[in-house]
Amino acid sequence: MQFKTPLQQFRSIAILEGWSYILLGFTMILKYQFAMPQPNYVVGMAHGLLFVLYVLLLLRVSYVLKWKFWQMTLAFLVSLVPFGTFYADSKWFSKW
Repeated sequence: MQFKTPLQQFRSIAILEGWSYILLGFTMILKYQFAMPQPNYVVGMAHGLLFVLYVLLLLRVSYVLKWKFWQMTLAFLVSLVPFGTFYADSKWFSKW
């Protein structure tokens, strides 16, 4: 599947970033409760990469679609909250 618009690219990365955030919570349990640090390392690296990509695409989408500062700030803040990107995608990103 090819995503042609910057908003489609951003939304797909937002969903992946949201899932990686949730998965990171589970791997933290494995790391600290069961002394299994490897899954946390792998998922943590993936999540870090996806978060950086999310921020870069957020800047691109904000510029291309001429989002207001509050929209860009809100899109950034929801990435810091578990399940935030899912909510934002269903309520805002799909309509902006």
